[in-house]
Amino acid sequence: MRINEKSLSKFASSGAPADKEGYLLKKGELNKGYQKRYFVLKGNLLFYYEKRYDKEPVGVIVLEGCTIELSENIDGFAFQVVFPKTGCRTYHMAADSQEEMEAWMKVMSCASYDYMKLMVAELRQQLDELKENSQ
Repeated sequence: MRINEKSLSKFASSGAPADKEGYLLKKGELNKGYQKRYFVLKGNLLFYYEKRYDKEPVGVIVLEGCTIELSENIDGFAFQVVFPKTGCRTYHMAADSQEEMEAWMKVMSCASYDYMKLMVAELRQQLDELKENSQ
């Protein structure tokens, strides 16, 4: 998929409400240590910044076709964003507390288009059942 960098940057700084935002630690791809980054989740796009009030994001992770998993054998409140395709990067992150980790994992797990599509289908089925029962 091709993504226009200017459009993404404009959306990141738009007034569109964030689904969740806050600080997380993210393990670098080259620098293997954790760096503190400010994350903003808008829909299925997870933007991250060096500092909270930066205008331009350092990067973006498109949360499609991934799973959000607890990191094993790691101290602290670590989790990872795993893309199952070979050659795709796994993003390692950590929160400051168990509650924050669980909140981030939950909201990121529900951020994909496929998840939303599934929820709409379930709600549509429930609505159809209610209509049938009321007749």
